[in-house]
Order: sequence, then structure tokens, then C-alpha cells
Amino acid sequence: MWLRVTSELDMHLTAASPMLLLLRPRSDAHQWVAADRYRVTPDIDVAEYTDRHGNLCQRLMAPAGPFSIHVSADVRIRPEPVHVTDALFVPVEQLPDDVLVYLLPSRFCEADRLGRKAWEIVGGCRPGHEQVTAISRWIHSHIEYRTETDPTPISASEVLARGSGVCRDLAHLGMALCRSLSIPARITAGYVHDLEPMDLHAWFEAWVGGRWHTFDPTQARPGNRRVRLAYGRDAADVPLYHLFGPPAIPTRMEVSVETLTPAG
Repeated sequence: MWLRVTSELDMHLTAASPMLLLLRPRSDAHQWVAADRYRVTPDIDVAEYTDRHGNLCQRLMAPAGPFSIHVSADVRIRPEPVHVTDALFVPVEQLPDDVLVYLLPSRFCEADRLGRKAWEIVGGCRPGHEQVTAISRWIHSHIEYRTETDPTPISASEVLARGSGVCRDLAHLGMALCRSLSIPARITAGYVHDLEPMDLHAWFEAWVGGRWHTFDPTQARPGNRRVRLAYGRDAADVPLYHLFGPPAIPTRMEVSVETLTPAG
């Protein structure tokens, strides 16, 4: 399936400030980016680099005053299997080197504090995909999903105590619970087709059965029409933008996801 994803972000800066952006999708095992368009206004120099998670990051000096970012990409996605029954737990000693980092506690995922809760949720489940499915369903049933934007991330323990959160917060809780069971888990930011209300979204992936599998505790029946923007240990690794200066004043943000029928 082909999707066209678009983000338009307008803001006002009170002072010229260095900025990092994570708004350009990359091709990987899940998707192929056939074309993309990237524009900032005013027209200034932008440098790009790849971070340790493989994300395409843009680095620039944003000027004071009005500043706009427009990103659009045509992406061919590979739908994931909806039902997986044979993705079993991978022992830590057999994990690939680059996956090990997603086992460790992080700022927003206190895996070392949630082991008892995790075992309570997955009791009787077969180690692996079945356990992660139980965790995602438990979060969906017990944690209220709020769609309004909250600029301040909270940790998994705080989500559990509050009983509510935005998509990013529910992902943090799912990841922390998985890691407490020695299942690698990473946050994923991106686009979801037919998301209501439409916005950029966050979910998590868990490493079971020798590959990454998608889990989205905000959805009763998670769809598989997704375009990935960035991966990380938690939300600190996948901000849409990070400004090293006075806070920006957002004035407009529009996100769209539409299906395409390629010519020929």
C-alpha cells in the first residue's frame, strides 16, 4: 500500500536558536520512501545526520520570528501480520548486540521498578508475543487514553499512578513492563492511517521471535497502516523538534495521511 504523509508546523521564536528535527521518514524493513519533500521557511541551511537509532535528523539554526516546517513523503508500506502466535521470547544471551540497549531502564521507562506489576499482568501467558499482547491489552483496558496534546512526557510509573496519558505515555508504560520481563522494547513515532483525531502518533515495538513487532495500546484493534518517523529508548530520543533556546510558541500544526494509487 502507498501512503502520502504530510506535516506542517508553524511556530514563533523569540530568539534565534539551534534546533534538531525528526520529521523525515527513512526506508527500512517496514517501508520504502519513494519521494519526499522538505521545506523550511525562511529558507536557511539544514544539515542532516543519522543518530544511533538510525533516525534521519535535521540540524539547523532557526531564526527569531515566524518559522515554518513542511514535510511530505510518498511511502510504500509493508503490512504486518495481524495475528502472530509463534513469536516466542528470545533469551537475552541470544539477542543481537544492537537490540540490547532496549532492555535497559531509561528516563521514562523504569523497568527496574515494574517487574511485579508485569508478572501480575502476564500470569499464565506463553513467554514472548503472548505476554506483550497481554500487556498492551491491559493498558488499553486500565489506562485512559487522552488525545489532547501534553508537551511534558511522564514516566511509566507516573502513567500507572495517574491512570491516564497521551499515546506517548501509554507507550512508555508498555515498554517498561516489557523490559522488566527481559523483552526489548522501543518507542516508535510516526503516522497512522485513519487515526482520529489525526495527529502524529506514538506506539511501541517489542523484539520477540527474532524481529520487531508493533503494539499500540491506544487502539482496541491496532491497524497496520503506519509510517515510521523515528525509533528510540523513550520519548527523549524521538521529539518532533528539540529547541536549544527559549521555548517556541506553536501557532499551527496540521498532519495528514492519504492513500495513493501509483501511476502505471
